[in-house]
Amino acid sequence: MALLHRPIYNHRLRVLLDAIIPHIRAGDQVVDVGCGNGTLAHAIATDPRTPEGVRVRGLERYPRGGEPVEVIPYDGERMPFGDNEIDVVIVADVLHHEPNPDHLADECARVAGRHLIVKDHQVKGVLAQQRISFLDWAANAPYGVPCLYRYNTPSEWVAFRERLGMDPVEVRDGMRVYPIVFEQIFGGSLHYLAVLTPGGNHPDGAA
Repeated sequence: MALLHRPIYNHRLRVLLDAIIPHIRAGDQVVDVGCGNGTLAHAIATDPRTPEGVRVRGLERYPRGGEPVEVIPYDGERMPFGDNEIDVVIVADVLHHEPNPDHLADECARVAGRHLIVKDHQVKGVLAQQRISFLDWAANAPYGVPCLYRYNTPSEWVAFRERLGMDPVEVRDGMRVYPIVFEQIFGGSLHYLAVLTPGGNHPDGAA
């Protein structure tokens, strides 16, 4: 199963790097929340496009050991960072697995100094709930990761950022995440990405 998933994950990783790295500045502190095996955090840290002096760490409730980046344990309650301490907080395909996603989102927003980057799914399009659920199950069941099958609609994502009191710097209401064969069924409008900033602060000059 891992061999089947690898080319799909590698393509997804490249797409995420293309979306995330333009929002990172020299000397930034970056934390990947729910980093898993640390693949995304390590890819950001080692990508030649990443500016100088960037420190990338992972935050994980259940560290696996042997990750290629520093991983900070998280008890699921309060993140071990001060308010606005982390320049860029990333939470990629994690919130829909979280039993209490609002609490996790609140903590991400609390520690994010400049950007909170959210990548997740959204229920948009024909049979979207069914397609996302199958994708979620196929990607996670082989590794024992529980699936809750709860995903936001586009309007719920708007309400999500408004509840956090954050403004959008960039919103992608669809992404070409997978190789072409899979993209036709499991890509496009099923994927959502938002780069958010604390309300009233648009450091990139975008609204």
